[in-house]
Amino acid sequence: MPSRKTTQAASEAASVEAARAAVEAPGPGAPAKGPGGTDPLIGDLRRAGLLPLLVLHFVSEEPSYGNQLMDRIGALTAGALAVNPNTMYPLLRTLEADGHIAGEWEHPERRSRRFYRLTEVGEAERRRLAGELAPRLDAVAASLDLIRRELSL
Repeated sequence: MPSRKTTQAASEAASVEAARAAVEAPGPGAPAKGPGGTDPLIGDLRRAGLLPLLVLHFVSEEPSYGNQLMDRIGALTAGALAVNPNTMYPLLRTLEADGHIAGEWEHPERRSRRFYRLTEVGEAERRRLAGELAPRLDAVAASLDLIRRELSL
């Protein structure tokens, strides 16, 4: 049977963990943690297809590989849209399976970097997504401009 001291220590540890979880948990209507989670500026764009659009855009300019695409997206968005490998590589596989991009190994005889290029089907999808997202991007830009003007920034 645990001693009273052990039981008290366990209870205090549980209380500390519960308090930490309560402080770290978002409240009702609060954005989730992490770049682009449910952030109203980036989250909506992300759900509307911003990430596939950016991938299709970058591979339309030149063949690119996954880590390169993650770096370019992070640089373009100044970190507002962070992409990790658990997001990027499934997206690349899906885009390839859908015929939007075609991948080739840098060294076909061994597994190395896989470079992706845009297909004709992918170009049509890129144009479609760009058309859908343009009004949303314009709305976010206008909102940010209004905020900057209000605050005289």
